[in-house]
Amino acid sequence: MVLLKKQRFIPFLRLIFTIWICRPSCKIYLAIKMKAFFEVLEQLYRKVLLGATLENDSHDYIFYLNPAFSDQDCSTATSSDCSNILDVQGKHQPSSVNLATPSVAPVCLQRHFQLSSTREIMLLQLTVIKVMITRILSVETELHAKEKYKDIIKILLKSSDIDSKLTCMFQTSDKLLSHMAAKCLALLLYFQLKEKITLSNSWISFCQKNLSEYSESDKVVYCLWMLTFVIKEIFKDTCSQKTEILKQFLTPFDTIFEVFYNSLFSQHFENHQDTSKLINSLICFLELLELLIASRIHLKLHFTCQRILFLKPSCVFDVITWPIQAFVKRKFIIFIKKCLLCKVGEDLSRGSVPTFMAPDHPLDVDLLALADAVLQAVDLGLLRTLSVYGKPSCFGGDEVQPGCECVPGPDHVILRAASLLIIRSLEIKFQNGASANEMKVDLQRFMSELLTFLKPHLQPSLQSHNLCEWLSRVFIEQDDDMLEAAKTAMGIYLKLTRECEATESLTQEKEMWNHHTHENGYNPHCIFLFLLKNIGFDSTVLLDFLISSETCFLEYFVRYLKLLQKDWDNFFTICKYFDITESKDNINICCCISSLVQDRSSNQTEPSPLAVLGNHRDAHAWVSWASEASSEPLNHVVMSEEAQATLQANSLSPPRTSQSLVDYETSDDSEEESTGQRLANSRLTSLHQEAMKKIQDTVGTSRDKKELSLESQSRSLVSKESNTPFSVDCDIGPNNIASKVGISHRTVKCFEELQGAIYRLQKKNLFPYNPTALLKLLKHIETIYNRSMTPL
Repeated sequence: MVLLKKQRFIPFLRLIFTIWICRPSCKIYLAIKMKAFFEVLEQLYRKVLLGATLENDSHDYIFYLNPAFSDQDCSTATSSDCSNILDVQGKHQPSSVNLATPSVAPVCLQRHFQLSSTREIMLLQLTVIKVMITRILSVETELHAKEKYKDIIKILLKSSDIDSKLTCMFQTSDKLLSHMAAKCLALLLYFQLKEKITLSNSWISFCQKNLSEYSESDKVVYCLWMLTFVIKEIFKDTCSQKTEILKQFLTPFDTIFEVFYNSLFSQHFENHQDTSKLINSLICFLELLELLIASRIHLKLHFTCQRILFLKPSCVFDVITWPIQAFVKRKFIIFIKKCLLCKVGEDLSRGSVPTFMAPDHPLDVDLLALADAVLQAVDLGLLRTLSVYGKPSCFGGDEVQPGCECVPGPDHVILRAASLLIIRSLEIKFQNGASANEMKVDLQRFMSELLTFLKPHLQPSLQSHNLCEWLSRVFIEQDDDMLEAAKTAMGIYLKLTRECEATESLTQEKEMWNHHTHENGYNPHCIFLFLLKNIGFDSTVLLDFLISSETCFLEYFVRYLKLLQKDWDNFFTICKYFDITESKDNINICCCISSLVQDRSSNQTEPSPLAVLGNHRDAHAWVSWASEASSEPLNHVVMSEEAQATLQANSLSPPRTSQSLVDYETSDDSEEESTGQRLANSRLTSLHQEAMKKIQDTVGTSRDKKELSLESQSRSLVSKESNTPFSVDCDIGPNNIASKVGISHRTVKCFEELQGAIYRLQKKNLFPYNPTALLKLLKHIETIYNRSMTPL
């Protein structure tokens, strides 16, 4: 049967041979030959895709992988060109590679098939090369197959000028072919770097020529894209020699990047008719710049091209002032924010990025230059140029369908980035030597500028007396940025505190300094309490933060607990203010502090409320002073007895049933946990009740009858108003629930629950690091709290 089929096929082959002798450019001949060539490539592609070992000699595969491409655009290729491509390759066709028997093509072939076949063959050639290099770089590829693929690619690089061919190919008008050629060339460049093969001079010259000045040609974009791709692959590599590899790659381009940087950012956006090409170049170069800075930080290289942003930062800020699309400004703002936070390149590193980096003085100098440029730009009106409002960014696009309501709102990404830009720049500047007065002046000026920028975009609006809340309001949707901002604000506070303690010794100056922290919205106790309120004092959320490697919460939390140990009295005072403000929505901690400082400065004969509140045990003395000095003596904060009982029950009971984060091996473990929690809760509650009972007895005997009668009158007024569970008062009486179970108690209870959860995870070896030091800090805070609640 097989013999019969071969006998039938022989006359047809003779006919084809005759036609080929008579008509060399015959369409049928070309179609059959191209189809056979394509089928062999397809079989090779399937094998390489699976990572299979190739049996034939490596030189045999070069015939099928070497693209026969000239300088002319392939989109203008004719059937004659197709014939030339195949005829040139046919002279060296290997006999060892068995071609599949081509099927007979129909006589009436269409011209578009011949033209598209050449394109499809080149695309398939590029795809096979790309997949083969990907297989070489993959750890899953079998060693024998990987060595075979390496041998083929090395022969391809030596025997053919493939770099030049691919460089010509991505200049064609065919976008798909250009993209595939650029991607294939980028992979070949990375392969050469990995194998320590000298890069092609033709490609280096091509890039240097096109980056010597900005032009609207697509060649610039492809050069930038390939450079970015190669650096990305180097950065993601886990080998120990990637610093040397990157050094080899950047050396030919060190000076040319600076030239292109100056040329690109000196463009006048309004003078360009087709702004899309300029925007494409900006976005591509911004991505390349981010990788260069990331390698500067993480790989400790010191090329000029890696420092160009820090040397000439004003060029980048000029782009933000251009009349350019909002998304471009957003990308630049986020880019600068990541540079200041040293967060560039973190998403590319396959290994763990160290939380604490070794000291790098040259990097500190560069960051200071960038921070100074940010503050100078803010002084010149940078915030006023930002496009805060715009179309909402959704998964399916930014176009709103007919009939759907578009709820206008600010771009919170811009708000967060601008906020971090300013406070991080201030922290960097303060860390590099500035006097206390200079820091206060700068802080007040730039924080005032920031808060003025934020207030119109926060709903409900940020009140002037509630400035410490700005951070939690702006960053509520982004945990990592919120914690970075909180850590930065605390860094500013600690730096200023050290400077002020060294220069200010008078109580009055310290009071004004304390007022300054609230007025400018960076008091660390307020910020932390607002954070706890936002998460509902849920210890499991804090535990998630501690375990997660995506935020800086561990560093921030440890620094705050150390501050809390030293500054407990101030923390307790602020908690009292929070308790008062929770009684009525319109009263706020910062309002109380600001108004009381103003009252103290206007009447020097009265005792200072902040001085009295310097020790939280004298809180009641301040309340008496505040109520006597008030122009409205009946405006007391008093609860009805029913409201007190209800809130006390709610405060003593957890907001919801806390679920364990680990599975217990036995029911005894579960019993132990529940029993421990009940004992802890009852211990804290009983301690509160015992302490407050003694305070109540002491305070009750010292109160005069007039004060008691005023209090009873106000309570009767409150009970008659059903719609108002609270009335306005700063009196912290013995029946006030804020005194019994206030925010300080809820904070310490949250810490205690967190401590228990960490201990249980550590006991089962489930905690990711050694938490011993953290547990000691939490235990110490609990001890301080218990001591502070013990009456004298």
